[in-house]
Amino acid sequence: MSSSDSRTLVEDLMVTDVITVSCMSTLREAMDIMRKARVKSLIVEKRHPGDAWGIVTYTTILRTVVREEGDVNLVNVYDIATKPALTVPRQLEVRHAVQMMLDFDIKRVLVSSNNELEGILTMNDIVSSILEQVDS
Repeated sequence: MSSSDSRTLVEDLMVTDVITVSCMSTLREAMDIMRKARVKSLIVEKRHPGDAWGIVTYTTILRTVVREEGDVNLVNVYDIATKPALTVPRQLEVRHAVQMMLDFDIKRVLVSSNNELEGILTMNDIVSSILEQVDS
């Protein structure tokens, strides 16, 4: 990212229309939601106000399917979700979020304010923004 891009904030690139799933849903239910919404991850809802948000991704699902030998009806989202999910504030410069994503080898971070979900930022969102700037 160029120096002018480094001032881009997370809120400028985040997606606010996120798909969530109850932590008590089965893996099959989560997979159905992902397929219908055409998303690669789901945000796992908090159980109470002081709880943390979680995330389930394609990678999580693949690991679970292999471990459980394909039985997706007996596994709850709560048992496999990454929780707490890595979260950044909306006012953070994107370059810091990118560095964190690279350091932790993850493709998405949640965006929150006061422990309330505001959106999600993915590597795809960031790269798409860079490509748009290159094209213009």
